[in-house]
Amino acid sequence: MKPADESSGLFDIPAGETRVRQTVANSRFFATIAPVASSEEARAFISRVRSEFPDASHNVPTYIIGGGKSVIEFCSDDGEPSGTAGRPALAVLRGSGLGNVGLVITRYFGGTLLGKGGLVKAYTESAQMAVKAVARARKVLVHNVVLEIPYGILEKVRLKVASCTGHINKEEFTDSVRMELIIPVDDFPAFLVAIKELSAGKAEPKILTTTELLVPKSTQ
Repeated sequence: MKPADESSGLFDIPAGETRVRQTVANSRFFATIAPVASSEEARAFISRVRSEFPDASHNVPTYIIGGGKSVIEFCSDDGEPSGTAGRPALAVLRGSGLGNVGLVITRYFGGTLLGKGGLVKAYTESAQMAVKAVARARKVLVHNVVLEIPYGILEKVRLKVASCTGHINKEEFTDSVRMELIIPVDDFPAFLVAIKELSAGKAEPKILTTTELLVPKSTQ
């Protein structure tokens, strides 16, 4: 399905939770990234990661709620020197193209001081690793459509649904074929024209509702 641009309010989000790790001068860093749809979900995610690593030296939290030009942002250094942990991680999230995203970078101190520059580098790299590793999805606007057609054009309609990156939810066979479909909003005008041509103007898709559908980025 075609991705919408940021002006539409749609943006990439993590498709699921992912964790990566690295070791820097004996300090171990675990970066956990996940989708979060609200500040409340983000705080719950942060709390859960902290409870998973209660003995860590630091659990540095960052999140962005929303996407494009409308966002809520948060970061904390969680005890690291000011500006060396949360802000570098947030900068990576800002540049990632992701929204509704939470990130917690857990550090177990390894006995060697990294210095401010070393900390910035380590937290930046951990955030970059997480962003690179996580699978992406996009919320795409779709129409939920009902369509009644004669049997003679069924296969051609099925092919058209596929070419529009749509989905057939249900088919009912009586004197005609009743189809329940999901068609991306961007593809619907072309789908409408095609159905009218295939049916000589006798069939017309009817939009029931318009919703957002989470689609893995690889299928778009």
